[in-house]
Order: sequence, then C-alpha cells, then structure tokens
Amino acid sequence: MLRLRDCHNVEDFRRLAKQRLPGPIFHYIDGAADDEITRRRNTAAFETCDLVPNVLAGVEEIDISTTLMGRKIAMPLILSPTALQRLFHWQGERAVARAAEAAGTWFGISSLATVSIEEIGASISTPKLFQLYVHKDRGLNQAMIARCKAAKFDAIALTVDTIVGGNRERCKRTGFTSPPRLTLRSIASFAAHPAWAANHYLRERFELSNLKDHVGEGSKIALSVADYFNTMLDQSMDWTTAEQIRAEWGGTFCLKGVMSVEDARRAVAIGADAIMVSNHGGRQLDGSRAPFDQLAEIVDAVGDRIEVICDGGIRRGTHVLKALSVGAHACSGGRLYLYALAAAGEQGVTRSLANLREEIVRGMKLMGKRSLAELGRDNLRWR
Repeated sequence: MLRLRDCHNVEDFRRLAKQRLPGPIFHYIDGAADDEITRRRNTAAFETCDLVPNVLAGVEEIDISTTLMGRKIAMPLILSPTALQRLFHWQGERAVARAAEAAGTWFGISSLATVSIEEIGASISTPKLFQLYVHKDRGLNQAMIARCKAAKFDAIALTVDTIVGGNRERCKRTGFTSPPRLTLRSIASFAAHPAWAANHYLRERFELSNLKDHVGEGSKIALSVADYFNTMLDQSMDWTTAEQIRAEWGGTFCLKGVMSVEDARRAVAIGADAIMVSNHGGRQLDGSRAPFDQLAEIVDAVGDRIEVICDGGIRRGTHVLKALSVGAHACSGGRLYLYALAAAGEQGVTRSLANLREEIVRGMKLMGKRSLAELGRDNLRWR
C-alpha cells in the first residue's frame, strides 16, 4: 500500500490514485479514446529525443522563471484546465488552485469545473485561465465570458478539439457519468472505497458550478462526458466563432487543441496570444500525433509571433526541458496533477509540483544551463 511519502514521481501518484478511487472514477482520469495509442504516444514521444548536456557551466544559481501570456511565473509548467475535479477529491479545484499559487504558476479551470469562476477568482492571486467550451446556448457562453471578466481572470483558452466526444471505451465499460450513477456495479466499487464515498456523498453537493443555472446535465442529470459533448456543445463552431469570442473577451486569448501548422498560422491571423499544442491527452482522436512530435514545425512556423505551449504527456522535468529546448514557451498537463489530487488532495498536488520543480532544476544544472533562455536545439539529438 502506497502512502503520500512514497510518491516521488507522477507514476507513483497514479498508483496511489488507483488505490484510493473507485474504478469508474480512476479510469475516467486514466483512460483515453479507442485503443489509447495516442495517450501512450504523448509520453513515449519524449523518449525519441536525447539531451546532450554541457559541463563546467557554473550552475550554483539558476533561474527557471518565465513570462507566459503576460504574467511572470516561477517555473515553465502550468496546470492545464480539467473537468469534474471534486469527483476525484472532495477539495477539487480549491486544492489545485492553492497548490498552483504556492508554486507560483498558472492554474486553469474548466467550463465543467466543480467550483465557480467567482470563487477561484477571489481565492488566488496567481494567474488564472478559464477554459471555454462553446455551447449551443449562446447565452451560456456569453455569461461565462462576462463572469470571467468580473472575476478578473487573466486569460481564456478556447478548446477547439472537442467538436464531438472521443470514443472513451473505459468509460463505457465502467458506466462512468457525471454525476456518478448508482448501479449495482458502481455501488460495489464505491463501497470498496469508503473514504471516497463518504467525502463525495456527505460533503458539499456535487455540481458543475458554472453551468448549473443553465443546464441540468452533468449536475442533476447523469451523463457521460462524450454524451455531454455530443449533445450540448456547438458543432458549428469555426474560425469565425473563435474570432468573435476573442473579440468579446477582449483580453489574453489562447486556443487549446491546435495540432497543425496551418491551424497555428490561423490562430496568429485571428489575433490569439497563445496556442496549446494538444490532443486532449489522447482522449479525442486516437492515432493522432503527440504534441511533442508536432512542436518543432509549429514553433518554426509561428513561434516568433505567438506563444506556444506544449500540452500533454509530461511526466518528468526532463520532458519540460526537451520541449523548451525545441522552442516551446512553457508546458502544461492535466494528469500530472490529477493523479496527485486524487491521491492526497492539496498535499498531493503540492508534492507533485515540488517533485517536478526539483526535476526541472536538477535537469537544468546537469544540462549546464543557468536560465531557460540558454536551452536550445543544440542540446538535443533525435534517434
């Protein structure tokens, strides 16, 4: 049986999360689309690239801070927005927000968050990102943007790769829904994890806080995430929609889910400030390329005109260093902190971020680099 003190890396937290969560909840975090080829590829891609260090560089003092989307952060790793966090641990987004603030980095919340825009806006001073799903209900879209303005969020990220829900077969097998549907099978799984069940059913009522006043699905009406995407999101969304949302928001604007050079160039053309090179953690189009594999050609095409974030597959500090050496401005990920949240709440997320920070710092010193600006492709070799 693992404990928090035994968790020295993301995989350790994954194993502890599996111990502590009912099967349907764990497999929602861990699973992906179809045969999950892309999920595995996202991390494996980093293994095709080797680091070539420099020595005798005088690295007693190094600086891993950077500026991203106009805000200075303490390390080049941000917490990508993810849905349904109070299903994984009763502290949910509150825990992740506090951990991100302690680490001095960006924290993003999802449209499908379980804590409100207003609460997160008031609770932390570090940079805040809101991830927008474009719903068929235009009034809902406008309301979320207005609430982000009022709560002084620093940026909006429009997710562009969920035009339909991915085929998440683990969720089909386990019967995962939001909120969890009680069946004989799920009750047995919940009963085998009494601490999770007590916290979920005896504490604050589960809800999708930013949607509940507009739709019942996901808060009161149990629905799979794929069904939610397929029935509630606007499948007519196009580049004109994205440009209109950027104009309505009027602030720092990011597109999440860009994977091609053509789309990266169009993001520049509509005035986006940043793009997240992302395949949604392999949860949408299985068989697509890994973000790291696409990074170089996207950076070469637009990296001098827009900030490029490598999102997905990050499990080690050396993965961050490889992406930055290619030319990414920063990296982001979801599972790297969701496993930790599920395993141990705020303490888990704080420890996971501390582990990753230590790996980045140690890697920088072993690479002979005193600042992120010194990283470059001269220190990489592809197999």
